[in-house]
Amino acid sequence: MIDARSDSKSDTRTGEVRSERWIEAGFKEIARAGVEGVRVEVLAKNLGVTKGGFYRRFRDRAALLEAMLQHWSAGRIAAIEKHTSLDGTTARERLKALTARYSERINTEGMAVELAIRQWARSDELAAAAVASVDAARLKNVGQLYRATGLPPEEADAQAFLFYCFVFGQSLLFLERGQRKRAQLVAKSAETLLREL
Repeated sequence: MIDARSDSKSDTRTGEVRSERWIEAGFKEIARAGVEGVRVEVLAKNLGVTKGGFYRRFRDRAALLEAMLQHWSAGRIAAIEKHTSLDGTTARERLKALTARYSERINTEGMAVELAIRQWARSDELAAAAVASVDAARLKNVGQLYRATGLPPEEADAQAFLFYCFVFGQSLLFLERGQRKRAQLVAKSAETLLREL
């Protein structure tokens, strides 16, 4: 699996690329070409190293893909937990900030990775389990914010579901409007998610 010393980018003594760099290269490639594009030869070329270094870090391509899923799901879950923490703000303020965070600036590479992993999950059990755990954490944490505003659990869960439908849906739409018009439409739509709170 992954080398325990994978916390730094490279080994200065040998010039070897650490596991983290292989995983990062895998994400760049999955964003560009999907899971089929994550091939040892391609990653080695992109990193400017030989394939031998890969096999010192991972037993095979499947181990890299598993490490990528673990890294992605842990990162997404940690992010939603951080972004939904109240830390002195009200639930409504946190929901407003969260809505703005995910609707005002689209992280195109992050969205490409997300979409590629979701596509991969349609035909792979490990990827499907990673996506399911991320979705469950997102819905749970946002649902807790809606509950903290006073909504009953069932309604809070429905609002959390609508929140994520909005966040992902709006990021996928190609609107025939300029950036300013799009931003206005997104902001007005986001207000709707918070109107009755």
